[in-house]
Amino acid sequence: MQYRTSATPGQAPPHPSWAGAGLSDAMAAVVGGARRRAVRDGDRQVDTAHLLHSLVESDLEVRGAFDGGPQLARVLGYLVQRSIGYGLRWQDTQEGPGALPAVREPGGEGWSPAAAAALDRATRAALRRGETRADGLDLLGELVADPRCRAVEVLERAGVVTERLAAQVAERIAGRSSAG
Repeated sequence: MQYRTSATPGQAPPHPSWAGAGLSDAMAAVVGGARRRAVRDGDRQVDTAHLLHSLVESDLEVRGAFDGGPQLARVLGYLVQRSIGYGLRWQDTQEGPGALPAVREPGGEGWSPAAAAALDRATRAALRRGETRADGLDLLGELVADPRCRAVEVLERAGVVTERLAAQVAERIAGRSSAG
C-alpha cells in the first residue's frame, strides 16, 4: 500500500522550527496529546491524523471551523475508529514512503515528514501574520493544505470537503487578524 505524504522521496525534511518556541501553549498541549496518542496507539511515529485528533479534541476554534455538530461528530467518530480499529492497518508503518526517515526531536520522538512539515508551515504562517506563535487554526489550515496527508484522508472519509474547510479556516484567521 502507498501511504500519503507531501515530502519528496529520498529527501528528509529540515529540522523543525516548531520544536522550540514556535508554538502557543495550547499548541504545545496539542503536540503533547498527539505524541501520547501515537504511543497509546502503538504507532512508530506521530502523523498528521494524530495531530488532527488532538486538535479537534482540545481546540474550540478548530471545532468551530467545521460545518456544525454533525460534521464534527463524524470526524471525531472516524478518528476514534482509526485509533481503535481502522488505524491498525497503519501501525508499524510510517506516513510516507519507508525510505524517508522520521524527523526526530531531541527527546527522540519520531514525526512523520508530513506532520513535521505541517507544524513547520503553521509556525511560518503565524510569523508571516506577525504572530510569534502558531495556534490551532494555523495547524488545521496547514493540515488541510496537504491533500496527500493522513489527516486529509481521515477528513475526506468523514465526509468533510477539505477545500471548504480550508476556506473557513482562512476566513477565521483573517477575521481574527482584522479584529485584533
